[in-house]
Order: sequence, then C-alpha cells, then structure tokens
Amino acid sequence: MNRINPLHILFFVMLILLITMFKLNSSKNELAIVGETYNETLVVSSKLKEFHKTYEDRKQIKKSLDRILKRSSLRKANITKKVSKSNIIISSESMNKIALNSLMGKVINGSYNVVSLKIKKLSDKKVSIRLEIKW
Repeated sequence: MNRINPLHILFFVMLILLITMFKLNSSKNELAIVGETYNETLVVSSKLKEFHKTYEDRKQIKKSLDRILKRSSLRKANITKKVSKSNIIISSESMNKIALNSLMGKVINGSYNVVSLKIKKLSDKKVSIRLEIKW
C-alpha cells in the first residue's frame, strides 16, 4: 500500500511534459510578437533620430534662414530677426505681398518648426508679419 503505482508516475510525467510543451509554444508566440514590436520600435526610433537631426540643428537653421532673408525680394522688406536660446522671431512692420509670398514659400517648404505665424493686412499691397521658429 505504501508503494506508488508506476502508472501514476508515468501519467504525472506525461502531464508535466504536456504542460511544458504548451508553455513553450506560448513563449515562442510571445517571443515572435516581441520581436515584431522591437523591429517596429527600431524603425520609429531611427525616424525620430532623423527628425531630431533636422529640426534640432541650430546652426543649420540659422544659416538657411539667413540665406532666405538675403534674397533680393526680401532685402527691401525691413525684416528684423531676433535670435534667442530656444527660438528665432522674424518680423516686419511693412512688407509687400510679393516678399511675403517669397518668404512663406521658402519657410513652409523648408524643415522648420514654426510655432506661431501672425500676418496682418495693412493695405492692399502691404502686410505685417511675425513668425516664430523654435528649435
């Protein structure tokens, strides 16, 4: 009576084997899902790094804005540029619409983080502008 039946031992070993196989299969599935998530995160992080490089390079932003502001159509517009630690503010009290169109075309198509843009119509041909670009 004190002896354990060998069939019971065999049954428990088979049961443990089945449970282990089930757990192993579910672990493989979880590993596959984690692998896919890792690959997606890697792609997103590389894109984020590229965006960070583009929008965070202060020297490049200053250089490109200076190049835009030195255009012949913008020289007569009386544009002032204030550079601070975290942003650049470009403003003009009186600018013609051709200069405004030229400036907006270059700024909107460039890679700048435009925080605020205020344009006020002064007359049919003149406007005032305040543009804040943040880095």
